[in-house]
Amino acid sequence: MREHRYASWRTALSPVVGVYLITDTSDGRHYVGKADGAEGIRQRWNGYATNGLGGTVELRRVEPKNFRFTLLRVFDPSTSTRDIDIAESHFKDALDSRRHGLNRN
Repeated sequence: MREHRYASWRTALSPVVGVYLITDTSDGRHYVGKADGAEGIRQRWNGYATNGLGGTVELRRVEPKNFRFTLLRVFDPSTSTRDIDIAESHFKDALDSRRHGLNRN
């Protein structure tokens, strides 16, 4: 995230709210998360990439260098938190990230 080659991505992702996927490339487990309100995707991903913080206990145990980030769904900034929560839950179910991944909620 901090490398110069990602400068345009940092700019583009700053205002984005939505649901994302983090894959632990060492074993393929998934973590589904969301960014809503004042905290955009870039801010969330930067926290994970820097020190793994911001996620569940399971995600904190994973080496951040093994993270692969994917946007699953982008929302208009005026979208309600409830609608974003519903989408996040849908992806957790679809990817089975609670039972076989890194989500615990």
